[in-house]
Amino acid sequence: MSNNVLIVEDQAMPRELFEIYIKSSEKFNHLLSVANASAALSVCRMNRVDLILMDVMTELGHSGLDAAEEIKKEFPETKVIIVTSMPEYSWLSRAREIGVDSFWYKDTQKDSILDVMQRTMAGENIYPDETPLIHIGNTTNHEFTERELDILKELTTGDTNAVIAQRLNLSVATVKSHIQHLMEKTGFKTRTELVSEARSRGIVIKNRRD
Repeated sequence: MSNNVLIVEDQAMPRELFEIYIKSSEKFNHLLSVANASAALSVCRMNRVDLILMDVMTELGHSGLDAAEEIKKEFPETKVIIVTSMPEYSWLSRAREIGVDSFWYKDTQKDSILDVMQRTMAGENIYPDETPLIHIGNTTNHEFTERELDILKELTTGDTNAVIAQRLNLSVATVKSHIQHLMEKTGFKTRTELVSEARSRGIVIKNRRD
């Protein structure tokens, strides 16, 4: 019996490619494609879903990670593979924490999605070692510390250093120091330029629940 696959992807091209790959394999059956992660749980409640290919950023801003967390709690036997092209630093660790079975970067991973699907259904957990390497200014995202990335994500809100310090339970002086290090590493002259580049390249993405 082939495994029923639900695709949660709001972009037409990757969605259609996933559908083609699934239909080319006798091991998988394309059950349904939806554009909004908030609909995934309802599909699981009404159908036998063996595997979900879930993007993180879906239609209307709904998070695939939030949906995956709900699905794994209610349907722990349903396998979930997060698929994304965004290098946001916190998604890998969050996916592991909530029990996502595998994680696949659309544009950079050598393993084919069908291979990852088959290995995931066989009980493997397939995760990349790190996020994709992204150049930003004079450096790359891999040169930032995790705390610097935390600060950079908070900077995308436009909040003051004092508000960011309170949210992260840090002193204002510590926040200023991290921002200075970020500016020195990247070579940007203003925090607006730094934040704009980081956001546009997907290095940090602030979700509604963050």
